[in-house]
Amino acid sequence: MGLLSVLSSCLAVVEQSQFVRIDVAAISHLLNSNTPLEIAVPPPGPAPYHYCDGTGVTAEWIFVLDTVNHCFWPETGSPVWTVHYGNEWLSGYWALAASLKRAMEEKIPIHQAKILSMLDSQTLAHIFRGSGTIPLFQERLTNLRQTGQVLMDRFQGSFIHVLEEAGGSAVELVHLLVAEFASFNDSVMYHGSKVYFFKRAQLLVHDLWTTFSGDTWGNFIDLEKLTAFADYKLPQVLRHLGIIRYEPHLAERIQRLEYIPQGSLQEVEIRAATIWAVELLRQELSRRGQKLTSAQLDCWLWHLGQDDAYRTLPYHRTRTIFY
Repeated sequence: MGLLSVLSSCLAVVEQSQFVRIDVAAISHLLNSNTPLEIAVPPPGPAPYHYCDGTGVTAEWIFVLDTVNHCFWPETGSPVWTVHYGNEWLSGYWALAASLKRAMEEKIPIHQAKILSMLDSQTLAHIFRGSGTIPLFQERLTNLRQTGQVLMDRFQGSFIHVLEEAGGSAVELVHLLVAEFASFNDSVMYHGSKVYFFKRAQLLVHDLWTTFSGDTWGNFIDLEKLTAFADYKLPQVLRHLGIIRYEPHLAERIQRLEYIPQGSLQEVEIRAATIWAVELLRQELSRRGQKLTSAQLDCWLWHLGQDDAYRTLPYHRTRTIFY
């Protein structure tokens, strides 16, 4: 099994950080306040708009979902991509899930490796049809085709064989994903050292655990070793709570909705601080007798971020396939 290198590599960034800092006192203040936030973690079970038939097909579908689960924000002045499903207009992650579920209902077997490997832009545009255009469409098409080809070449055409090779270990599954599927290899260099985030790979493990309620294809013996999933929503919430803080020039750039390049010092520091801040929150809660994993805290923070009250400060804009 072993350990992921995410926490240790992110701590090295936090200790050298120039543009982002963690306010440890804000964690205690949050938990000690007269009206502390209720840390409500949703129980395991299929998420809304997920395809779920309780079989390995569901696991394969979730793999496809998390292969393209990244970057939904539109260019300034452009409409938000939305999908109509079940008499609702959905955006962001929920629109992605609904569009892929709709594909299955329309007998487009998006979970099959051969179908993925030969996917064309017209078919994917049909799957993602809605109002506006999903960002990074071409990158999503490329990733799906490459993923399908790797499954064909290396795993006998099914994600189930990836799971079997991982042997019930969350850590081993993450390592397999980042080693075999290029779009999951979410790592960068920072001052000459490698930093590992593995956002979508870790999220995939957690999604499997949640969907299957810790059974069958979601049964992992070392789930507690997962970290938070560093994206653009979590730091927005942590900043609102005062737990992470940006130096003034970076704060101004984010306020102006300027792009923060992927792999830049500022972007790496934002993501590393996010992961380490959640780890510190987990440790403090543990000292107080509340045992939660970083992944569970991530889900809580992400759901807070869907509330407009936590969107008063903008999130950082980084165009990337990794989150």
